[in-house]
Order: sequence, then structure tokens, then C-alpha cells
Amino acid sequence: MKAKITLAKEFQIGKIDKRIYGSFVEHLGRAVYGGIYEPSHPLADSDGFRTDVIEMVKELNVPIVRYPGGNFVSGYNWEDGVGPVESRPKRLDLAWGTTEPNTFGTNEFMKWCQKANTECMMAVNLGTRGPDEARNLVEYTNHKSGSAWSDMRIKHGYKDPWNVKLWCLGNEMDGRWQMGAKTASEYGKVALEASKMMKWTDGSIETVLCGSSSRNSPTFGEWEATSLDIAYDSIDYVSLHQYYGNHTDDTPSFLALTLELDEFIHSVLCVCDYIKAKKRTNKTINLSFDEWNVWYHSNNAPYERWSMAPPRLEDIYNFEDALLVGAMMITLLRHCDRIKIACLAQLVNVIAPIFTQTGGGIFKQTIFYPFEHLSNFGRGVALNPIISCPKYDCKDFSDVPYLEAIATVDEEKEEMTLFCVNKSLDDDALLEINLLDLENYKPFEFVSMDGYGAKDENGFDKSPVKPHKNELPEVDGATVTAHLQPFSWNVIRFKRK
Repeated sequence: MKAKITLAKEFQIGKIDKRIYGSFVEHLGRAVYGGIYEPSHPLADSDGFRTDVIEMVKELNVPIVRYPGGNFVSGYNWEDGVGPVESRPKRLDLAWGTTEPNTFGTNEFMKWCQKANTECMMAVNLGTRGPDEARNLVEYTNHKSGSAWSDMRIKHGYKDPWNVKLWCLGNEMDGRWQMGAKTASEYGKVALEASKMMKWTDGSIETVLCGSSSRNSPTFGEWEATSLDIAYDSIDYVSLHQYYGNHTDDTPSFLALTLELDEFIHSVLCVCDYIKAKKRTNKTINLSFDEWNVWYHSNNAPYERWSMAPPRLEDIYNFEDALLVGAMMITLLRHCDRIKIACLAQLVNVIAPIFTQTGGGIFKQTIFYPFEHLSNFGRGVALNPIISCPKYDCKDFSDVPYLEAIATVDEEKEEMTLFCVNKSLDDDALLEINLLDLENYKPFEFVSMDGYGAKDENGFDKSPVKPHKNELPEVDGATVTAHLQPFSWNVIRFKRK
């Protein structure tokens, strides 16, 4: 098939906030214990952190990591996870039916963030607890000294404040599975008071209001409008959560789910702007897409109830999952003027790009690579590509473009990158790239993932699904011609001459 993409500096969507390449670590399964923290592992450092995991996280170049949940946070007493480890209590975690030893908590996570070159996006418990405990945690982490909670941090061995700047006001509070679930008006009032008190404690922080737990929630839309109407003046972002799966083994429909994702984002933005208009304010609320991924392979995996860190939600991803993850990230970037934060859920072992063996090895899942490419090369400003390509119909969607693409320009590095998914199972694409006022950018690297079956996976013994380099595209003035393989992930990098 023949396809065409037109790019110009004038086609700017907006500046890319680096936090759009965030991730998530919850006290769930082996994300913490056996994931980022395993003191008995041969590669653990003096703090018990797995150094092989840290090195892979650095490869992903993750700027923020959401912590400690997730559903877990709605029953979490943060005080249980600070102070002398030997005196910390074991608790039953009702969110996931396991026992939490609390040997890893707030200060341990902050130290891990420093070593992994990332920052914390902290969530507070607005399920079983409320605004008072939330502002106390801000005081503990951010206040310099001279107050009860800041002096307690110093007593625990951490003189300097952690200065956490981004805070989630609970998690999925509309969900019936959530401890302390609330109506929209109940949550809006609690979130308003929590955010207000937290910001009175530290005026430099930003807060994220919980949106609906998913687009399919029965309260979707009404939840956002009601809670946002109450808390608008105090909060900075509204959260979105969305996971996708190929439950019917229909690959064309699975890869077309970005159309639904795009509509979901548009709907939430409409609600935000409706409340802005209703309030007659100049304040704009942006989005935090702080949970997103493919998730369906491990939904019903058995585990021993009340055990500590049992393997849970350990999806082993295949090649088609990697293509959808890349396409979802492209969709997020198309809205980078309003989506400022996003978190791939999660980072290690639990529906994650990095997978470890407790006491053993590590490997990169198929979804690792599109995230790595976008996080490292997709910085600067996003350009809206004008795409001309054939479309297809499938069971769940019609008029689905075969190509999904975004371009980014990093003026500081004098680089431009085009990211593109070819969703066709059978047809390659002869892609003509017209650079218009970007003709002084010339391709210097073309990397792709192609030639794999939809269900091909990586593992400890072998990891065949990975990127490879291609011959550079042909250049004729301001026109670049690239050959994209069927069913492929493609990254074409340009340098300004």
C-alpha cells in the first residue's frame, strides 16, 4: 500500500511534558517485593534494591513513578511504612487479599527514586482515611523541620525533605471494589478539603483529582462533572484510567482500540472545559492519564490468599501488545497540549515492561521497546502529522487508518523523530514523508520491530522480539521515502544539517 505523511513546524500540537512518560509501582504482587526491592538477591545493593531493575528503568528514562497505589492506597496507613523496620506492623491488604509486611515504605521508595533517576508521584489514602492524614504526609515528606511530622522524618534518618511535587487525591474512588468508595459529591468534598490542606502545608505542590475508574464506569462523565465542580479551584489535573485486552483474539479490532482511546480523552476534556465555562474562570484543568496499558492475560491467575507478595497480574506480553502500546502512546502525544502526565501501569512484574525472577534473572517484555523509544526520542514539541493512507473495517470499528503516527521535534538536540505503527497484518507500506519547512532534517537512523507473529513473546531463556536497524530511507529534497513492513513498529530519526 502507498501512504503519505506531511510534516511542518507549523503543525505544532504543543510542548511535551516529560511526565507523560511516567510509570507506576503499587504494593501489589511482585512489583515491590521481588521487583524493585529484593535484599537477598545477588545483584541487590546496600539498600536492598535490585540494580538490574534500576538499570532497565534508567533505559526507559522514566521521569515520575506513581506510588504506592492503586487500590492498595485506599486502605494504606502511611505511618506503617516509616521508622525502624523491625517495629513496623504487618497488615492485611484488603485490596489484593495479601499480607503487607511494610518493610518497604515511603523513605525506601524515595531513596529508590534517587537511584533510578526518577521522581515520586505520591498517592494519598482518601478511602479509609482523609484530609488530615494526607496533609500530615505532605508535612512528613516536604516540610524542612520544626514540626511534629518533619521532625519525625529527621528522627528516622532523613534530614532533608523529599519535596514531592505531584500528589494523587486517592484512587478510583467511584469503584465498588475500592475501600471507602464514595459518590461523586462525597468524593469532591473530601478531595477539595484534602487538596486545600495539603497546599496550605506546601504551596508548591500540584494535585490530581480522581476521574472515573474507566470509560465503561456507569458514572463516567457525571462523576467528573460533579466532583470537578466541587473541587475545581483547588486541584490541577483530572485522572483517566484505561486498560485494553484482546479477549476475542481479534487482532484488527484490538489494534483499532486507539480510536476508542482518542474519544475517551476528548470526552473528559469536554467535561473539564464545560466546568471551566460554567465557573467563568480562566483556569484550565489538564489531564493525568495515570493508569494505562494492555492488561488481560493474567486476570484470573490463582494465588494463595494472605500470602506475602504472591505472583499476581503477571502478564507476559506478545508482539501485538507491543504494537498497541506504541499506538496508545502516539494517541497520548496527540493530546500533549492537555495530557501532561501519564503512567504506564505498571513498571516491574505486574502488567509491566520489566519482568524478573525472584532470586534470578530479568528480561525486557515486548512492550518495553516502544516505550523506550518514545521516552528517549519523543521529547520537545509534538507535531500533528497529516496522514493519507488506506483504511480498514473490522468487527468493532470502521474506517480505521492502517497507519498511526506522531512526530516530535527536540530543538535542543536538533533532532526530529517520526513514530509509526503499520497495523496491516499483510501489506507493507511505501511511505512518502513530505517535510515542507523541515527539509533541513535528514534521516540518520531507522529502527523497527517487524517480522514477528502476533503472539510471539520474550522470556528468560530467549527474547526474540526486539528492534533492529534498517537501511536509511531515501531522500529527495524535502521528500523522504521509507519502506514499512507489515504489522510493524517504526522509528525514523532525523538530524538537522
